[in-house]
Amino acid sequence: MALLSILLAALASFALGSVWYMSLAKPWMAASGVKVGADGKPENSSSPVPYLVSFVAMLIIAATMRYGFGLAGITTPVGGLFGGLAVGALFIAPWITLNTGYSGRPWRLAGIDGGYAALGCAAMGLVLGLF
Repeated sequence: MALLSILLAALASFALGSVWYMSLAKPWMAASGVKVGADGKPENSSSPVPYLVSFVAMLIIAATMRYGFGLAGITTPVGGLFGGLAVGALFIAPWITLNTGYSGRPWRLAGIDGGYAALGCAAMGLVLGLF
């Protein structure tokens, strides 16, 4: 059951990320400086590598959150939701903001990426709390 919960949590966050970044594609591409082709899509959009790397990262985060939730005694969907939100908003988003600041990229990028970190981890936590 542990592996299934990790897989489903990663899938939930990955799916949320696809909706998040599709809806914020233009401002994200402008803020991040991603090279765009003539079709308006990122030049690397046909490569599966970013998606595979992203999903592996989601699996690592979900497994780590599951372990941490076990230590913290988080066993409910609501606890998982708020625990995940805390991980994303209070650990990952600030780190993203640090990287954004030092790289001289627009602060809007930190808001977009940090917002996804918070919501994506909340989704993971909710799913983990269901198991």
